[in-house]
Amino acid sequence: MRVNENILISSLTTMRLGGPARYVLETETPEDVADAYGFAEQFNLPTFVLGYGANTIGHDEGFKGVIIINRMQGITEENGKLKIMGGEYWDNVVAYAVEKNLTGIEALSKIPGLAGAAPVQNIGAYGQEIADTLTEIEVYDSFTKTFKTLKKDELNFSYRKSILNTTEKNRYFVISITLELSEGEMSRPFYNSIERYISEHHSTDFSPKGIREIVSNIRADKLPDPLEKPSAGSFFKNIYLSDEEAEAAENKNYPVYRGKDGNKINSGWLIEQAGFKGKLLHGFRVNEKACLVLINESAKSYDDLRKAREEIIAKVYDKFGYWLKQEPEEIQNENPRR
Repeated sequence: MRVNENILISSLTTMRLGGPARYVLETETPEDVADAYGFAEQFNLPTFVLGYGANTIGHDEGFKGVIIINRMQGITEENGKLKIMGGEYWDNVVAYAVEKNLTGIEALSKIPGLAGAAPVQNIGAYGQEIADTLTEIEVYDSFTKTFKTLKKDELNFSYRKSILNTTEKNRYFVISITLELSEGEMSRPFYNSIERYISEHHSTDFSPKGIREIVSNIRADKLPDPLEKPSAGSFFKNIYLSDEEAEAAENKNYPVYRGKDGNKINSGWLIEQAGFKGKLLHGFRVNEKACLVLINESAKSYDDLRKAREEIIAKVYDKFGYWLKQEPEEIQNENPRR
């Protein structure tokens, strides 16, 4: 375990905001994880588990506790079951799977982050989500100080949610995840963006590799690399609607996507229609091609982000009657549980 002191959170997160963290512990084995929590307990400090930093926002005052980072890597496969260590970069997992011609996660290509974070918010994109293929996770339970295996049905997955970021937030540290994939292809109809790409480019390869290439191209065109242009990926969650709400929205000619995970309106469309496309707000640029993304061009303060966020939320509500909700998690001194 590597122990670092007074590390700027802005250097650990892709939005590039945040003051110093008192301690940053890098764990390379499951035993390191137990030791990291023991370290925090010894000094009576709160903990925060941080992955790649692409879906996390720091505050100016920093964090007066212990940030624990997962550095455990490795992928093993047997009969379509992949066991992935939590510190493995997620897109490496997708690349591994499609090389084996396994379907189930190819539409999740190019999502920045670590494998251990995937089940926390049930990552999803282009019609797939991690809940479709995940069977179990290995965790360290910081409450009971034991290692456990949690099955999928214990995680209570829903849109961008699991027990890991709701009822049991800050309790479990994900050591590894297990996915069950299969040979074959995604079934049509595909997500709207994929269908449009297929039509425009006359694509015919719908194998896992083919879909990965399509999704990678779509994302490269629409979404800036957070390492090149500081951002937190999709900043706002999409709006999910009941069947009655979806029908009412369609009657207003709003673009409603009806899929297996429910009815939704892309929040990026709402933000664009509210007049924010390409605009600079308090140092944050609303991305031209995907308005869900806020790019930090010149902001130095969390207060700048707060002002930009509130301005967007208020105008979208005034125009459409929908409240936007932020997707990235925030590192705050008052929130984490010991």
